[in-house]
Amino acid sequence: MKRFSELSVGDEFYSECEITSQELDSYLLFSGIKNIIYENKESNNEKIVSGRAILSKMEGEFTRLEQMYGNLLIFYGIDGDPDWKNRQTRFLKPLYTGERLKIKFRISDKREINDEFGLIAVDFEGTSQEGKTVVISKRNLYQIKRDPPARQ
Repeated sequence: MKRFSELSVGDEFYSECEITSQELDSYLLFSGIKNIIYENKESNNEKIVSGRAILSKMEGEFTRLEQMYGNLLIFYGIDGDPDWKNRQTRFLKPLYTGERLKIKFRISDKREINDEFGLIAVDFEGTSQEGKTVVISKRNLYQIKRDPPARQ
């Protein structure tokens, strides 16, 4: 685990995951999303994954990174990127259940809030197993305890 003081703007971390059909069904049930597009199966029996489900999985992967796990991370919000016309997230290609999602996390901003907490902005970029960019999400903000709790 890296402490707040050890994190720097430009640091990059990587992960890979997939979203199964069962995970997507659970997410759709929990969120209450009802859209015919998520019920339609493609010819290979895979379903298109909801954009919010992709972001949720990416955030979960971020919190499980070896460099992050153990820190007290609080999702603080999403700021638009001023260099990107204040946009936050764009979905560029579909992702289907069972496909591998390769994720790059990049710290794009870091600042102190007070004596107890700092703030990091993390850009997410997800690409498909074929190397096509699926999603870009900028400035996902996390409040992070400056001195993380000791692990049990």
